[in-house]
Amino acid sequence: MNYHQNKIASYLGLAAKGGNLVSGEVGTLEAIKNGKATLVVIAQDATENTKKLFSDKCKFYEVPLLFWGTKESLGKAIGKELRSNLGVCNEGLGKAILSQWEMEEGKTDL
Repeated sequence: MNYHQNKIASYLGLAAKGGNLVSGEVGTLEAIKNGKATLVVIAQDATENTKKLFSDKCKFYEVPLLFWGTKESLGKAIGKELRSNLGVCNEGLGKAILSQWEMEEGKTDL
C-alpha cells in the first residue's frame, strides 16, 4: 500500500471505531436511503451486480461512490472479515477519504 492507500484505510478504521460506518448490503443501502451515508466505498473485486446496485442507488440518492481496494483490504481496514461495501456516515471523514483517493489517482495535487 502506498501513503494515500494507508490514509484511506486509516480513515475507514477511524469511522468504524467511531460508529460512523456501516457495512453489508442491507446496512449500507439503508444508510444511503436514509441520507446518513456521506460516501459509499465498494471493493474493486466486488461482483458486477453489487457494483451496479450501489452505482444506481448512489446516483439516485446523490451519494458519492468510490471503487477502492479489495474485499480483503476493506475488511482489514475496519477490523472485520471480507467486506464488499462500506458506508461512511460522517461528512468530514467522507471528504477526507475522497481527498486521499483523488491524490492517489493523481486527480489533484493537494
